[in-house]
Amino acid sequence: MRKLLNTLYVTTPDAYLSKDGLNVVVSVNKEELFRIPVMNIEGIVTFGYMGASPGLMRLCADNGVSLSFLSPSGHFVGRLQGPVRGNVLLRKTQYQISEDDERSMHYARLFIAGKIQNYRTILQRHIRDNGDDGELDAVVKMLESSKRVAMHTEDSSQLIGVEGDAANSYFGVFHRMILHQQEDFAFHGRNRHPPKDKVNALLSFVYTLLANETASALETVGLDPYVGFLHKLRPGRSSLALDLMEELRAYLGDRLVLSLINRKQLTAMDFVESGEDMVLLTEGGRKTVLSAWQKRKSETIVHPFLEEKIQIGLLPYVQALLLARAIRGDIDDYPVFIIH
Repeated sequence: MRKLLNTLYVTTPDAYLSKDGLNVVVSVNKEELFRIPVMNIEGIVTFGYMGASPGLMRLCADNGVSLSFLSPSGHFVGRLQGPVRGNVLLRKTQYQISEDDERSMHYARLFIAGKIQNYRTILQRHIRDNGDDGELDAVVKMLESSKRVAMHTEDSSQLIGVEGDAANSYFGVFHRMILHQQEDFAFHGRNRHPPKDKVNALLSFVYTLLANETASALETVGLDPYVGFLHKLRPGRSSLALDLMEELRAYLGDRLVLSLINRKQLTAMDFVESGEDMVLLTEGGRKTVLSAWQKRKSETIVHPFLEEKIQIGLLPYVQALLLARAIRGDIDDYPVFIIH
């Protein structure tokens, strides 16, 4: 099993990345702030526009370390990955599946049905831990029906509609799982571009982290993250990463967001309004989220399909590996990750 290494998050907007031997060096105004041996990390995510030296990029590429650039507000800009490793026949099969509507829909149905089931489990756990809630219970029942419908859809537009209705219902009651700081973290539904409240800003930020790690995992196992089965081809969009992360959103993303709010690890002071209609995390807020994200990744679970204990941070990699095995025909079908 792959070993989970740290991801280096550089949150200072003026930081510049360079190399010194086999070390990654972070500097501001030519003053060194931090360094780490490249073999101790598996990825670098930097929030800012100062960039990185060509030498640092080569160092990362040679050592299999992904280098991702995000804007100071957390929007994905681009990523650098070294030479593609993996079986070319695997990618060829992936491309064939992407052009076969029936085979693409099979995987798409699994991704979305898994996502909906995990929505249900998040709500059911809240009911179990906090007592009966009629509104949540009604959505749990609706999501069970949506999951069944998703598994029998015949075209992608219908499946996208089912997923959209399920997500709207789930996020329509999401605020009921916010138990503390309810006034500061008012939530009236999902919005993305731009996020208009603190909860949406948090969700978008965490989903960006998850998408980045899922894309890296797919590349690691030899799959092309840009060729998906549900999310169709679009220049610059990691469509397969968006497909695969659907089943992981609730477990890795939503639970972390609720925990940060309910445990008061974040407060209203960790957000700032930008322009007329956008809310963003402050630099301090981003650091708090990233610290919690790293801590969460180090926790362990027993994987429901492998029946092995793994670190939670390896979930994107494990699911990418299982997807690759399914595409190759090494296993009968793709085992979606379902929360237990």
